[in-house]
Amino acid sequence: MTPSLPKIAGYQLPAAADVPAARVPWQPERRRVALLIHDMQNYFVGAFRDPEPIQQAIANIAALRERCDAADVPVFYTAQVGDQDQRDRGLQRYFWGPGMPAANGQPEIVSELAPRTGDIVLEKWRYSAFQRTTLEARMRARGRDQLIVCGIFAHIGVLLTAADAFMHDIEPFVAADGVADFSRQKHDLALSYAAERCAVPMTTAALSESLR
Repeated sequence: MTPSLPKIAGYQLPAAADVPAARVPWQPERRRVALLIHDMQNYFVGAFRDPEPIQQAIANIAALRERCDAADVPVFYTAQVGDQDQRDRGLQRYFWGPGMPAANGQPEIVSELAPRTGDIVLEKWRYSAFQRTTLEARMRARGRDQLIVCGIFAHIGVLLTAADAFMHDIEPFVAADGVADFSRQKHDLALSYAAERCAVPMTTAALSESLR
């Protein structure tokens, strides 16, 4: 049987009281930080069977990106390619099959979060947004050494991107209610690991407030 995305049942996003405390005291700074909207494509969003958590996560991400626009914070996106050549897809095909089709708008970013003029969309090839992309170089060119990560899926690409940012000496922040996952259990697992090992989880409201 070919592996593929699961159909995801609804769950509640974590509230502020549910966000685990990080081991480090980092705070986003508007002159240092960039925003990454991770894999918010129709193909992945379509895996959610119920409106929640995905619709609230989208609304939270949209509010956060508005704050970033107002604060002149660079906005990056990742988007996987439809109908990938399997030589480029590599080992991912054993876990997730051949990947998304190019037809029916599946690779497009959801309309609520469509990139704007000046945003940078990076083709995504592996779990981490830093792998086989120019994300780090583009951040360094803009004097940015902090990264807010939001999007899907929390325990896969979001967490691995945050960990990879950490290993590039870029301070990562995970938008605790601006990510979504296969289940609340996996969502919480991602936040817990990030807080303990590589990043600072914060609500989108707290992240927005820090950028005022």
